[in-house]
Amino acid sequence: MSKDKGSGRGYKDVLKDGAHAALDPLVSGIAAVGLRPNHLTVLGLLFSLAAGLAFAMGRFRTGAVITCLSGLCDILDGQLARKTNTITRFGAFFDSALDRIADAALLLGFSWFYMSNLVDMAVNPQRVLINLQRGLEPLTWAVIAMLAMLAAVGSLLVSYTRARAEGLGIDCKVGWFERPERIVLVIIMGFAGLGPVIPAGLLILVALSFTTAFQRMAHVYGRTRQQDPDSE
Repeated sequence: MSKDKGSGRGYKDVLKDGAHAALDPLVSGIAAVGLRPNHLTVLGLLFSLAAGLAFAMGRFRTGAVITCLSGLCDILDGQLARKTNTITRFGAFFDSALDRIADAALLLGFSWFYMSNLVDMAVNPQRVLINLQRGLEPLTWAVIAMLAMLAAVGSLLVSYTRARAEGLGIDCKVGWFERPERIVLVIIMGFAGLGPVIPAGLLILVALSFTTAFQRMAHVYGRTRQQDPDSE
């Protein structure tokens, strides 16, 4: 990971600070009208559900725009909590739980699109011929749908490994591919629309999500070996 020279801070911290500074006036306005962090958390989930539905319907660019709004809410809720001094343990738990639903909704939206089109091909053979002429074989669509489901599993596993580690009292903020990176990649896939970018993006999501989960497993293994040297 690249570091901000002289401070030892990661590039993610630098980007986060810049985003927070840019959004501070908006956060102040939100605080002034009386909205609370949990309101933004729920709004972010609703945006993610709407984006997942858009992806499922094949409206990829619409889904990408809505995902941007969901991501904005995900940034704002935490910043609002800090600004209004309303950080609570339940708020952190609530935000994390709804984020998992949001992640699944986005990726399963892609899976539903490809699976539903496979079903349509099964009941309408003419669609198979049309797609074959476009270079799209049914098997290809099935593989893409499976990649989307695996990406959903991988994203949940990344979050679960961290949560389980922290339940054991082990800090586990390690790994290359966390939620912000996943959301950015989903947005890129959506704006690219139907074509090679979506399966490529899903393949990256699968590979890096599982890699990050295994990085966290290795980290926890190393820490527990230090604490419990006799464990296997």
